[in-house]
This record gives sequence, structure tokens and C-alpha cells, in this order.
Amino acid sequence: VLSFIIFICYIASLAASFMMAPLLEFLLALFLFYAYASKLNEKFKGLYWPLTDFLRCVTAAIIYFAISIAAVSKYNDGASKAAGVFGFVATIVFAIDFYITFNDLVSFLKQGSSDPPEGHKSEDENSDSDSD
Repeated sequence: VLSFIIFICYIASLAASFMMAPLLEFLLALFLFYAYASKLNEKFKGLYWPLTDFLRCVTAAIIYFAISIAAVSKYNDGASKAAGVFGFVATIVFAIDFYITFNDLVSFLKQGSSDPPEGHKSEDENSDSDSD
């Protein structure tokens, strides 16, 4: 919702060249919301969904921070200033989401690597060191 508000603010402002970033972020967030709501993440196991969400959060936070600084400092109209302020709020929201998603990603990766294959020995059993 915040990305859509920022998109509308950029359309109404002199900084209309920045409107593509919030539009793409809104569409990507809408797609991921649809994917999780329709359980596509359970159907397509080959795609690491937490990693996709993590990368979306990181790139969105960086891009929103950069275009918000440019919109606030370069343009003087009210819509650009509002888009910049909403962009800074979005940066904070995506940073929080980045932190939460990072914790989910770490637990997802630990879950996948905790079960060693049954036919293989662990590293400790394959070790040829004589340090014992």
C-alpha cells in the first residue's frame, strides 16, 4: 500500500521520473502476496521463496532511500516532498521487513542443511587428521 501511495505522489509531482521504482515494487509485492496466498511457494519448491522476499526487501530499502533523498533535495513541490517522506517511511518499513525476512531465511537455510544424506558420512567421519 505504501508503494502505491508513493507511486501516486510521484505521478502528481515534478519528480515523475522516479515513478517506476515504486510501481515495480508495488507489482512485485503484489505478485509475492498472491504467490503466498495461493500457496505457490509450496508447489514450486525449487525456488527459494524466502530468498526472493529477502532480495526484494533489500533492494527496495536501498532504492527508496536513494530516490527519497533525490526527491526531497532536488524538487520543491509538495508532492515530491510527500513522496520523499513516504519513501523514507518505506525505507524504514522495508528495513524492518528485511530483518524479519533475514531471520526467516536463516531458519529456512538451517532447516534445509540440518538433514545430512543417509548414504554419506559427515565431515568428522571423513577427516584424516591425526590430531586426536
